[in-house]
Amino acid sequence: QVQLVESGGGLVQPGGSLRLSCEASRSIFSLNAVGWYRQAPGKERELVARITYGGNTNYADSVKGRFTISRDNVENTVYLQMNSLKPEDTGVYYCRATYGLSTYWGQGTQVTVSS
Repeated sequence: QVQLVESGGGLVQPGGSLRLSCEASRSIFSLNAVGWYRQAPGKERELVARITYGGNTNYADSVKGRFTISRDNVENTVYLQMNSLKPEDTGVYYCRATYGLSTYWGQGTQVTVSS
């Protein structure tokens, strides 16, 4: 079992920044991969960024150059640094982890980009 707790969402103006955190209940190194997904109203959940056990990262084209995924192995936390935020980045952001053959999700954190 893996519990994931997200935090760091909020309301921010266009062009602003936020840092999301996903704290895992077990060592990050025990997980196959951790990803950030988002779901906008009326849309399907989509991958935003992902980091694998080996440290490889991949990003959605829409966030490349603006978002950075990273991890703190001591704190068992994966971060998503979001810069130059746009209104279309608005949504609920979820943390997802794969452990063995199982997938786990956090409860989500709301990000709203609006003036």
